Amino acid sequence: MVETHPEYQYLNLLSDIMANGSEKSDHNTKIKLKSVFGRMSRYDLSEGFPLLTTKRVYWKGVLHELYWFLSGQTNIKYLVDNDVHIWDDYPYKDYVKKMNQTGKSALSKDEFILKIKEDDEFAKNFGDLPHIYGAQWRHWPAKGREIDQIAWALDTLKNFPERKHAVVSVWNPEYLYGMALPGTALSFPLCHIMLHFNVADGKLSCLLYQRSCDMFLGVPFNIASYALLTHIMAKLAGYQPGDFVHTYGDAHIYENHFTQVNEQLTRIPRPFPKLSISDAAIDLSSFKPEQVSLTGYNPYPTLKGDLTVAGGFDEKDRTFNSKKVC
Repeated sequence: MVETHPEYQYLNLLSDIMANGSEKSDHNTKIKLKSVFGRMSRYDLSEGFPLLTTKRVYWKGVLHELYWFLSGQTNIKYLVDNDVHIWDDYPYKDYVKKMNQTGKSALSKDEFILKIKEDDEFAKNFGDLPHIYGAQWRHWPAKGREIDQIAWALDTLKNFPERKHAVVSVWNPEYLYGMALPGTALSFPLCHIMLHFNVADGKLSCLLYQRSCDMFLGVPFNIASYALLTHIMAKLAGYQPGDFVHTYGDAHIYENHFTQVNEQLTRIPRPFPKLSISDAAIDLSSFKPEQVSLTGYNPYPTLKGDLTVAGGFDEKDRTFNSKKVC
């Protein structure tokens, strides 16, 4: 492919995975996939907002999910109330597991989501995803206190722009895989795990490390989400947006997306849209989704694909002794 439009970075990676990816399978669902390891792309945000055009990306979902993270929320009720259903599968999976353990009949997924919307107590009991991005960004637990990583990073960018330590992480071993104490591990994966902000020449850039990358469904969404976060942090810190740099760990395409990917690779990218943020956004507490404006988005039609509820941890897979003191 000719690399004249920045979207070709994404399309070329799809081509690379399809042609050269190692064949694997997800350890939970057993769905086969093709995978490569260690890639990078860079988007100059002054030249347009990287909302991919070779298929329609769910912008409403991008905007509300990022606000959900930034506001420190962990319960899907906010998303459900705004008709955004990208996180429904994970709490529903946990709910069904709890019902099976107690011998009770589980609601259907549609019934579960309606109950989340209409019943606050039910939502409180079954809609929460503890230790997910919003909690780790804004409420990192630390010996009886909470650390607001995003607020700290913003303060650092404003007051110490030449320093190199504005890093935000969600990789908290206390709650992950066999490192967690029995019964406390997250049952769903955290994929986009580290952010690094940098100021240069009056512009704010952001580098994301994403350990696991669902290239067809997830990554177009992730590109837009963290490009938007870069815009927001730049606005609040008083800079122009610079680059969004995306570093991929395991970049993969599931076999049930191969047909859609091949269709997407026939499409020629269109101009990226433009994004602006209202001057009403002056700090984290004042930021709201309605302050973001997107114009000029003219994508190809949607390409649908099933979400693979992959990864996570099951106690039956434990081999590491988390109680051992070294």
